[in-house]
Amino acid sequence: MFPRTGRIVLLIVIVFFMAKIALRAQQHDHAAMSSNQAITTQHSSSSQDELNTATDAMSHGHEHHMGPHMHMSTLRSPNAADTAQAQKIVEAARASLEKYKDVKVAEADGFKIFHGEIKQPMYHFTNYKYAMEAGWTFNPEHPTSLLYEKTPDNNFKLIGAMYTAPARFTEDQLNMRVPLSVAQWHQHVNLCRPPIGQSASMLQPQPLFGLNGSISTEQGCKAAGGTFIPRIFGWMVHLYPYEKDMDAIWSVERQKHDDMADMPGMKH
Repeated sequence: MFPRTGRIVLLIVIVFFMAKIALRAQQHDHAAMSSNQAITTQHSSSSQDELNTATDAMSHGHEHHMGPHMHMSTLRSPNAADTAQAQKIVEAARASLEKYKDVKVAEADGFKIFHGEIKQPMYHFTNYKYAMEAGWTFNPEHPTSLLYEKTPDNNFKLIGAMYTAPARFTEDQLNMRVPLSVAQWHQHVNLCRPPIGQSASMLQPQPLFGLNGSISTEQGCKAAGGTFIPRIFGWMVHLYPYEKDMDAIWSVERQKHDDMADMPGMKH
């Protein structure tokens, strides 16, 4: 048996080694959960910036064009087990989201509106703590974002939730979270962010930049003076728990449209 000093040193080495592995696994997706506060803060900020970029980029264009800017998971053949699993997710989400019909409760629980100063068809309220958690585990009661519509009386109506998963995930791993025979996860890819001062150009007909832009290669983006981002954040999937049937609850077409048209412009 090690003497006390030896055991302490060994424990420190083990903790350091485990932290190093965790950080490496998370470096392209979410902030690593580390016992070192400085490292945790740095990665948390990076994760938040990445998610903000993703939410920003999902904004421009009033029509959705799949093209080269969205990558979808492959839809699998339906089966009873997947349907049952998806139903459990929906039921858990409905129960946990009920309190968030009051947007003030959502804000008190850490969900922050994204670009609330700009009028939008749909608003994302994001919980960055849950975004980090999604890098490690899936909890239907902890969505990365809540989705709201503005009501005529200037209040917010809860319509759904967005879940995220690390970009490194395989489709089999996504399937373990939300069955791919029921829902399709998506990634936003091949984004050319416009030069500083040219964000408004993404709102013009036939834009060059953004997720509706004609530029989808690093070479073309560089030539136009933009910044190329091959992939924004990780995997995402929308859940609309108050719809009547499973197709509408996990609507692929709706999440494509919402992600492309409902958020404000890109920041620099």
